[in-house]
Amino acid sequence: MQQVVRDAAQLPRLRSLVVLRDGETLAEHRFNGGPPLDRPVNVKSASKSVLSALVGIAISKEVLTGAEQPVLSVLGRDAPANPDPRLQRLTVGHLLSMQAGLDRTSGANYGRWVSSPNWVRYALGRPFVDEPGGRMLYSTGSSHLVSAMLTRASGRSTLALAQDWLGEPLGVQIPAWPRDPQGIYFGGNDMLLSPRALARFGELYRNGGRVGDRQVVPEAWIAESWRPRTVSPWSGNSYGYGWFLSEAGGHDVRFAWGYGGQMLYIVPDLRLTVVMTSDPYAPREGDHIGALHRLLADGIVPAAEAGAGPSPGPSA
Repeated sequence: MQQVVRDAAQLPRLRSLVVLRDGETLAEHRFNGGPPLDRPVNVKSASKSVLSALVGIAISKEVLTGAEQPVLSVLGRDAPANPDPRLQRLTVGHLLSMQAGLDRTSGANYGRWVSSPNWVRYALGRPFVDEPGGRMLYSTGSSHLVSAMLTRASGRSTLALAQDWLGEPLGVQIPAWPRDPQGIYFGGNDMLLSPRALARFGELYRNGGRVGDRQVVPEAWIAESWRPRTVSPWSGNSYGYGWFLSEAGGHDVRFAWGYGGQMLYIVPDLRLTVVMTSDPYAPREGDHIGALHRLLADGIVPAAEAGAGPSPGPSA
């Protein structure tokens, strides 16, 4: 682990590293002027994994009926006039797995979407470029529709649900993050969590959705979220319900991935939870994400296999 920390310190975009095994801290460091580890930072699209957890809880509380619930059962008033018939077949699960079939709002379309007067209507009005349940079309518009469904179905904001359903049992603060013009909290982007809070969220999933004796996220939902449903055309990683699925050193890895290198890795069979946060505004150039993956696969996983103890050095 000492070598892991030395290697991490050589990555100019890295801001924090937290490594837990069995809930015990193996490493906890900040780099390159990163903020204190209890200060909330923008976790970008790692928010999608948190949103997936909220859906699982909402289903258990009968706020939503299940992954097969039609999107228009809640958001029908925002559907376009004379919609494509495929919109009727669009489900919560399709949104979470990025298989909506709707043209993306991410990438080149992102600016037009977030500049629109109604993000929900804009996302629902995108033309279909595939069938619901088809290939992966990574689109933050899809996850924002999930936030809208949570808000409309519960009568409470996504922030209030996150604070009540996750923040309180985890003992973490979830501050307000940006909202759309109708006041719906941005679904799947720009959520604010500290590295330590993100690590606690990872531990929640590693422990089967439990905090002590309290079942917070249904264990069956975690299994469904971690079941491969599609494959990213860019990274080649499988994708479940808001989680990427991969492997490192022969071990299965489930991870949340936010732009710029906001990472939450869970390696279940090694009982590992790893958080890495990075400069959220750095350009895509270079291989920073690859370097983070290698830090896990070539450093942290072998250290865990060897039964490493805590690393020396300052924490914050």
